[in-house]
Amino acid sequence: MKVIYRILIVLLLSGCQTIENKSQTVIKKENEKLSKFLQQPESELKVVMGEPDDVIKDDRGSKFFVYTKKKYNITCERKFEIDQNKMVVGFTSKGCF
Repeated sequence: MKVIYRILIVLLLSGCQTIENKSQTVIKKENEKLSKFLQQPESELKVVMGEPDDVIKDDRGSKFFVYTKKKYNITCERKFEIDQNKMVVGFTSKGCF
């Protein structure tokens, strides 16, 4: 009986590692895709991504373009920071795959 428990534990742990590896691969691809916009003008971002779903301005003069979409009932949100010179200086991605 102990052997069966050990086998089950090994299978569960290896399955978790497989999921972790796949998710890290997806995150890496997403970051590579979005990092191409860094130091590009906001107009280039709009050409590729379209008009943002929301624009948020902060007190430092930066604005954030927010793009959202739903896939399999999971909301994907990509947020790009645009500085005062209208250049993309940062991004975040949440729930995108």
